[in-house]
Amino acid sequence: MRMTPQRQLVLDAVRELEHATPEQICQRVQATASTVNITTVYRTLDLLDKLGLVRHTHLGHGAPTYSADDHEHVHLVCHRCGRTDEIPCEILDSLAGTLGDSYGFELDASHLALSGTCRDCLEQETA
Repeated sequence: MRMTPQRQLVLDAVRELEHATPEQICQRVQATASTVNITTVYRTLDLLDKLGLVRHTHLGHGAPTYSADDHEHVHLVCHRCGRTDEIPCEILDSLAGTLGDSYGFELDASHLALSGTCRDCLEQETA
């Protein structure tokens, strides 16, 4: 694959924004190169994902969120307020071991978002 200037701009935007939707990435790229459109951004993200340079995670309904490949963690997404927290992938090591031993399944926790209710929303519920 040849790293075109447009592809480099998309990759740079993903790295700068850390977690971003294709639309947010497109806005960042267009600040430098106004002729780059959303279709180019989607195609580039798909290619960069296949090459392992970026990864995507579905944090809820809507567009996926992209991050750089070395940005690995599990997302905890509150389905009430939308807050997203990050935790180390290693927290799921025992689950990964169980899945491997019992089901022959290898978990990729770096691509994972868990939905639930955050501490603040739970505290509001009991107050």
